[in-house]
Amino acid sequence: MKITSIKTFRLDEFANVLWVHVETDAGVTGLGETFYGAGAVEAHIHDTLAARLLGRNPLHIEALNKEMVSLPMAQSSTGAEYRAASAVDIALWDLFGKVCGQPVHQMLGGQCWDRIRVYNTCAGYRYVRTNNIKPVSNWNVGDSEGPYEDLDGFMNRPAALAENLLESGITAMKIWPFDPAAQETRGQYITTEQMKKAIEPFEQIRNTVGDRIEIMVEFHSLWNLPTAKKIAKALEPYSPTWFEDPIRMNSAQALAEYADSTDVWVCASETLGSRWPYKDILDRDATHVVMVDLCWTGGLTEGRKIAALAETYHRPFAPHDCIGPVGFAAAVHASFSQPNTLIQESVRAFYRGWYNELVTAVPKIENGYVYPMEGPGLGLELLSSVFDRSDLTVRASSL
Repeated sequence: MKITSIKTFRLDEFANVLWVHVETDAGVTGLGETFYGAGAVEAHIHDTLAARLLGRNPLHIEALNKEMVSLPMAQSSTGAEYRAASAVDIALWDLFGKVCGQPVHQMLGGQCWDRIRVYNTCAGYRYVRTNNIKPVSNWNVGDSEGPYEDLDGFMNRPAALAENLLESGITAMKIWPFDPAAQETRGQYITTEQMKKAIEPFEQIRNTVGDRIEIMVEFHSLWNLPTAKKIAKALEPYSPTWFEDPIRMNSAQALAEYADSTDVWVCASETLGSRWPYKDILDRDATHVVMVDLCWTGGLTEGRKIAALAETYHRPFAPHDCIGPVGFAAAVHASFSQPNTLIQESVRAFYRGWYNELVTAVPKIENGYVYPMEGPGLGLELLSSVFDRSDLTVRASSL
């Protein structure tokens, strides 16, 4: 079997999402995805990777992954080179599963769980439906209406949102009320008034539902170290489950100092590429929960190695998802294949909303749990209607 063509697909409406088809002379096609800077990723796939992949055996996944991430400019990052490699790698695993007639989680070693608990990242319908990704106040909040406009919910009705999540069986939520303050001060300091306002959602949630729901806190790497430590102390009375990416993930020493300053778990990080920076922070006891985005860090090939590395340090694994439907499916397959999976991120405004405009299936989520996807490969394809859209851009490299 040989790779005969690599095609990429972009839609103007979802300008940051890039899909990849890896096609073969056996008629089997693999589907992959990545997110952010889709044009740059597309260029790298066709201008640099295609010549190295066309004509190769698509089942030699490890060898192909190594070649893609060993280029001089692809050095343990989540830059365009790694995002390109991630998309292709996910497509190769999808293709592998289709050839063998098995779901990807089986190809990764088989199911470790019958179901996995999810938490709801409280984004809205248009959270990433733009090419202008900025802090929370600009993430299109209020541009759409519906039952799962959870970004507006946590900012304006956090207690009611927590009650609604519990009613649906979801017992954990992730919010980021400190982002507007970070935007105002560039993360250099936080005023007393800003601190009080950002803490209000935690007060309201705990006063209304008590400890029946877990609260994860996302900081989007917006704060300097002293201010991040100050915020952590202020939040500890509200028993958050974890603090995610409080500072830039480029100093294991600084993150270790932060982790040592609080009793709350540190979660890191969707922004890290490859296992090497994870080893640095694990060696320094700088993180408690290992998060990975498979569309950014090297795909399923590297993602499973990061999960194994986390287990080596007795740390749980929690895949990131706040991007596109194919990446979400890949994350769910990875979660079911790993023995140290703690919880799966999900966004109900996505899997109940715009994901269904793009793909043939989404993972089944009921009563706060996600269930294994069925069918060979990832278990989903792009809808035929995607290829009929007027805002579609296609680029192909072929033998």
